[in-house]
Parts: sequence; C-alpha cells; structure tokens
Amino acid sequence: MARIVEFDSDAREEFDEAFNWYATRSTVAAVGFASEIEAAIEKIERDPERFAFTFAKCQYGMLERYPYSVVYYHKNNRITIVAIAHAKRKSNYWQLRIQ
Repeated sequence: MARIVEFDSDAREEFDEAFNWYATRSTVAAVGFASEIEAAIEKIERDPERFAFTFAKCQYGMLERYPYSVVYYHKNNRITIVAIAHAKRKSNYWQLRIQ
C-alpha cells in the first residue's frame, strides 16, 4: 500500500536546523544525517507498526549514527512526522504539538 509521508512544519524546521548545523562542520556529516533520516523514513513507510509507541499513539524510530529520532503518527495511509528530536535535548517537547 502506498503511504503519504508529510512533515509537520516544526519537524521540517528541526530537520533544516540539524542539517545546517552539521553542514557548517562537515558536508559529509550533513549528507550522512540526511541519508539517515531518509533511511529511517523508508523503514517507517514500509512498516509503521514496527517502532515503539510513545505519547498519544505516536511512535519513534531512532537513527543509527546520529543522536536523533523521527517521531511520527500514522492513520490509514498517511504518516505525519511530528518531530526530528535530538536524543539529548528537550525531552518530550514535541508532545505539545499533538492536541
């Protein structure tokens, strides 16, 4: 089944900020970060039920080489990315977006 993946505007901003942070330090790191996000989203798209549940039926997939997780929820064929959350900062801040 084809799924639609969309980013919440705050999640898109978080991705952009993290990508830019890595890019100012290393182009290779920035490209690696984007590739890891893409790989995580592909895994989520293939099997959205496989990842652990968290607040308000959201789920999250951790990146392998970067300290981030992709927080999302899905309903029917739509996956909404709620946050690109750094593992060491602002724990659960994104929960305010789910109301």
